[in-house]
Amino acid sequence: MTKFCAFLRGVNVKGTNMKMAEVCKVFSEAGMEKVSSVLASGNILFQSDQDSAELKKILEKAMSEHFNYEAFLFIRNEKEIQSMLKNNPFPAIENFHNYIFIGYEKVEETLSEEFGKSSKAEGEKGKIVHDIFYWQVPKGQTLDSSFGKILGKKSLKDKMTSRNVNTFERIIKKFG
Repeated sequence: MTKFCAFLRGVNVKGTNMKMAEVCKVFSEAGMEKVSSVLASGNILFQSDQDSAELKKILEKAMSEHFNYEAFLFIRNEKEIQSMLKNNPFPAIENFHNYIFIGYEKVEETLSEEFGKSSKAEGEKGKIVHDIFYWQVPKGQTLDSSFGKILGKKSLKDKMTSRNVNTFERIIKKFG
């Protein structure tokens, strides 16, 4: 049995409101085991013997049907999540947030290109490490930054999502 986390895109923002208990129920009814959530931002931990690609199909269909919306989720196993956190190139700095992006293969290149074109706040950084895009941004600038605005583009909504490094730490702790 492999431990996974499903990172849901766009949960509890812009009118897509879901109770995590109900999301967990959908996952359980779709055949996932030991289902739980971390925070209210759509991080669902579960176990399964199936592979990520098959799980993505099953869970997006179940979520879309149950909540009547187009579900986008990205699934990573425990080892992948630990690797993403370990490879974060940015140290924790007071008054800055560090984000890790989860998405389809090659989305990090699109993100890096967009980051390169965007105007930066003082100290704002972006970097690809092992095919993962990492972003460090001053607190309070996440949504107001030029790059932050790009992240809301409709053309990217089905390609990636992001989480604060603190969320990754909580997920790892909960994996136990």
